[in-house]
Parts: sequence; structure tokens; C-alpha cells
Amino acid sequence: MSDESNPASGTKRRDFLKGVATVGIATGFGTVVGEAIAQNPASPKPTGIGAKPPTQATREANAVYANQLSFSDTQDFQDATRGLIATLPDPGIIPSSKGGAAWDLNQFAFISGGPENNAPDSVNPSLWRNAKLNMNHGLFQVVDGIWQVRGYDLSVMSIIRGDTGWIVIDPLMTEDASVVVWKQLVVPHLGERPITHVIYTHSHADHYGGIRGIIDEADLKAGKVKIYAPAGFTEAAVGENVIAGNAMSRRAAYMYGNLLPRNTTGVVDGGLGKTTSIGAITMLVPTDFATSTGQKLTLDGVDMTIIMAPESEAPAEFMFYLPKFKAFCAAEDATHTLHNLYTLRGAKVRDALLWSKYLQAAIDMFGGEMEVLFASHYWPTWGNERIVAFLRAQRDMYRYLHDQTMRLANTGYTPLEIAESLRLPDSLAKQWYCRSYYGTVFHDLVAQYNLRLGFFDGVPANLHRLPPVENGKRYVEFMGGSAAVLQKAQAYYDKGEYRWVAEVVNHVVFADPQNVSARHLLADTYEQLGYQAESAPWRNFYLTGAMELRNGVHKVPFGSSQSPDTIKAMPLEMFLDYQGVRLNGDRAAGKSITFNFIMTDTNERYLVGVENSALHYSKGKTSDTADASVTMTRADLNEVMMGNTSMEKLVMGGKAKISGSAPKLGEFVSWLDNFDFWFNIVTP
Repeated sequence: MSDESNPASGTKRRDFLKGVATVGIATGFGTVVGEAIAQNPASPKPTGIGAKPPTQATREANAVYANQLSFSDTQDFQDATRGLIATLPDPGIIPSSKGGAAWDLNQFAFISGGPENNAPDSVNPSLWRNAKLNMNHGLFQVVDGIWQVRGYDLSVMSIIRGDTGWIVIDPLMTEDASVVVWKQLVVPHLGERPITHVIYTHSHADHYGGIRGIIDEADLKAGKVKIYAPAGFTEAAVGENVIAGNAMSRRAAYMYGNLLPRNTTGVVDGGLGKTTSIGAITMLVPTDFATSTGQKLTLDGVDMTIIMAPESEAPAEFMFYLPKFKAFCAAEDATHTLHNLYTLRGAKVRDALLWSKYLQAAIDMFGGEMEVLFASHYWPTWGNERIVAFLRAQRDMYRYLHDQTMRLANTGYTPLEIAESLRLPDSLAKQWYCRSYYGTVFHDLVAQYNLRLGFFDGVPANLHRLPPVENGKRYVEFMGGSAAVLQKAQAYYDKGEYRWVAEVVNHVVFADPQNVSARHLLADTYEQLGYQAESAPWRNFYLTGAMELRNGVHKVPFGSSQSPDTIKAMPLEMFLDYQGVRLNGDRAAGKSITFNFIMTDTNERYLVGVENSALHYSKGKTSDTADASVTMTRADLNEVMMGNTSMEKLVMGGKAKISGSAPKLGEFVSWLDNFDFWFNIVTP
């Protein structure tokens, strides 16, 4: 088998990775972020071939969409602006500690103004409405004693007045954003009080990454402030994206449109909020954990009752009720959108059945008492009747997606057949808070099939399919060659059948990635699909794909999203597991090594080995007959992982010791791949 088709040889894009580690044992350690959100340091500027206008077919499709929706219902606009106290002194702009802007809402000024149903032809009218709503920003009062900061990150920061200080829920994604909104918005308008407690509702970075912007670690160590989180938080926050972190981060750049311009043919929204802030993603490990549904806590005089929600929107998540305020915090399990049951950046599939049961528990336990519901994204909902209706609809939406998927699966339907045939009932689909701004009915249905039955649809032809390049070549040959395929595809494009054109022309691009006509037709097709998409991630994925087909992959500098806090909290076993992922099986074939890995400051020791092209290790063990030993501190290893130093420098400086066969250890390092962030997605 040639290198062109052998994914183990490490020489091509789909061969997993490029490059060989040559510096140190932790050189090239991958990005570690909770939500695998790629960050770009400045507003992207269009380069190369620009966007094309919407076709007549797209204009007509979006017009039909608009006619199906109730734009006369303006309740969301009232709720999104209710209780506004103030905005930042320089509205929409948060400066970065490293220069430039950590947040710039003014990039999206083109969305402001005009009625909610004035969408340009290049934007789905439902998504445009949502994008308008997410332009609201500032400090808002939810009820007396609860406030929210909205519109300065993808997520929302909530503040509760305790007996002696503030309780903060979800301190945004970056330190740069949280420090500014706290000092320039919260303190001037709510007053200077100590923060006594912080609550992380769940284990995604946009809900804890700004922690160092609002509290000092010294105060945490001194017991002046406590951090509460759901059980399993730390493991989930650190580990969810390590093993596949590079792939997730690259795909996240597609999902959030990091490389796209902000205009009517580019990014208009993130689906859960406007977009992500830029800056340092930090983490302080929680001091206390919620562990069970019904558990009662009192934080600075504020009572709360917990509903645990693991494996719903996040691996570790909880909701809670505040009887003093008759307020329910739904975390990210009940927001004004259909959420992802599978995220396009890549992650484990989420269980919609469990999700719906957690919402049922909220109704059963507190449905008769709630007067306000607030969450980690979007605006609150007020009034018991409206809240219960909202929770019931969200509950039924997730339950419907799960149960109807499995009903059809049990009658023999395949995932794509299920996704193509099912729609939400009108009673749900007509509700704005059940629309597909983030997740979609289509890919959530496929996700639930995968949750229960895995990737295989039961059709033998799909059990051992050819890979994309070989598949494309055979398809193109069968269909009479590239020219014939493109001629037919253009006719279907002219008729507006973009899904079919995308499938067919993708074969041509993978068969012959240098075929400019094929690339441009596929780009045009993706673009129209993006213009029609209600889901912001779908739009961003399509439009980024179109951009890279036209202009290639541009390796622009991204701000580092590696978090020293996350690396510090990472178990050593997780670090070793990641080295196993980096191990190139072909290079290690027929070879073996054992070495001792010893951390002197944490008293950790591992016996690490490679044989049969796989890495293994034994905790708490060393061997006198190992080929080599590496002795260092965990603190220094953290610095290597961050790229602040190298093993060579540590050894030369006497901070690390390598005994035994250094050449043998160097050979092991040569077996490790370095992951290239900028791997191709829309071409081979």
C-alpha cells in the first residue's frame, strides 16, 4: 500500500499528522481548552476570492422560511432588553491585555437597526432575528437580588446578592472579558462587595474560563471565597478535549467562523451568543461539589436546591432552584434554542432522554414555585405560566428527538432516513425557543441513533466503504469523468438542488483536488447552503468550507488557548495517554522501549513502555532494567507542555535528569507525531 493511501505512514493530510517530535518528550503538546474554541487575535479580513451573492433559489428558500415564522411575536425582544441598567463605557468594546480587542461587538453593527424581519437575502431570516436579539448587551436586573451581564461573551455571567457579598455564576470564557465587565460594569453599578462564592454550572470553558478576572487565587487558598461545581467537573473540564483536542479546535474554527468576515455574507452569530471572546482561558479548581439531586446548599445566606444533570449538555452539569428569589437556574439545559445533541466541533454524543428527564425533574420539583428562569446563555423568562410552558416544550423537544429516532430505528430506518423524514411537531417548531440556532433537528436525530446504535446503519454496503479519495475517483470514472460530472452538477446548481450538487462535486474535489472548476462550484454550493442555514454553526461551517475551497488554507496566527491552569490540573495519566495518541504506529513498528517517568515534587512515578506499536504504563512502578529514566518536577513538565521551555534546557540547567540510554529515549521521541492545526478539511 502506498503512502498516498496508507493512513499509518504519516506523510499525507489524512494520514493523521505531519512532522516528528525532535526536541523533547512533551514538545508539541496539543491545545487544551474546555470547549475547544479556537481564538483569532483580530477581526478576520477577507482575502482572495470573495463571497458571491445569494441565488434566486436561496432568496426564494429564505422567503418561504420567513413566511412560516411568527415575526409578530416580539416577546423575546421585550425579555432581552428588560431590566437594562447600563452598558460598558465604550459600548461593545473590551480591550485585550495583549493589545487589540478581546471583544468587539461593533464588528456586528451591520445587524443593528430595522425590524426583526428585515433579513438580507444572504441570511436565514430566523437566524437573522436571533442575531439581532444577541446584539443586546449590558448589565441587567433579573429580579431584586439577581443580575446578569449579557452580550460580552458567548456565555452569560449571573450575579446573586448574598448576605455579605456576591455569588457569581459562570464568570465568562476569558479573563480579559470578565475583569473588564466586573470592574467597569458590575462594581460601579451594583457596588463594591467581596465575592464569597463562584458557581461553575458545567464543565465547558465559556462557563469557567474567566475566573481569574474576578477572584484572586490567594483568596481561594485562604478560604475567603469558595467555588462550587457539579461532581466530576474537574475531570471533565480538563479531559473532554485533550485526546482529540487538535481536531476539535480546528473544527471549532469552522463552527464559530473564526476565519470569516463579520458581514451579511459571513458570520452573523454564534447560535448561543454573538461569538467567543479572545484572551486567557483560566481555571481554578473547585473547592466544593454538588453531588445529588435534592441536595440543599446555603451559600452566603442564599439557599439552593440542586438538580444534577450529568451527560446532558456537558459531562458534568447541574441546575438549581433559589427559593428566596423563586428563581431557577437552568444552566445550559434549557435555553432559547434547540441545543446540540452532537456538536459539530466533535465530542461525545449527548443523551436527549436523560436531558428531558432532568427538565421533568425541574418541573416536578419547582414548577409550581418558579417566577423567573435564567440560564447560562440568552435572556431570562418571567412568569410561572410562561416558565412552565417553556420547560415543557424544551423537555418534549429533546424527548421527541430521542424517542422518535428510536421508534423509526426499531422499524428498520437508517440514520439518514430518520433525519430526512422527521420534523418537530408544529406545537414545538412554532416556538422561537425550539428553533435550530445551535443544534439542528437533522444532526440531533442522527446523533441519537449513534448514541444507541453507533455509526453503522445496518446496510452491508456501508460496512467497509472506500475512503473519500478512492471513492471519489471511482464515482467520477463511473459518471463519465470530471467534465461530465461538473456539467450535470451545474445544471442542478442552477435549479437550486444544492445538497445533491455538494455530494456529487465533493467526489470530484477529492478525486482531483487541483480541479479549480470543481472547487469553485463546490464553494458556490456550500455558500448557498450556508446562506439558507438557520443554525449558526451550520452557516459558519459551510461558509468556511467555501472560503478554503476558493483560497486554500491560510495559516493565520491564532491566540494561544492553552491554559496553564488546565495543564496544571491535568492528571499525569492523561498526559501519558496523549503521548499514546501521538505515537505513530508505523514508526514504532517492531520496536520497544521501557522508561521510568518520575515526578519528584508530586511523588508520582510511572513505568512507561511501548511494544506492538502501542504505549502502556503502570502507575506507581519503576524498573531497574528500564532503558532510561526521566526525573523532573511536575511544575517543570507543565512549563514544557506550555511551550515555555524544553527538555533540553531543563537537562542542561540541571532541572531534569535523564539516566540510562538517552539515545533510546530520543528514539521514542522520534516516534511521536506533532499535530498540525491547519490540516485540510474540504480537500484531501
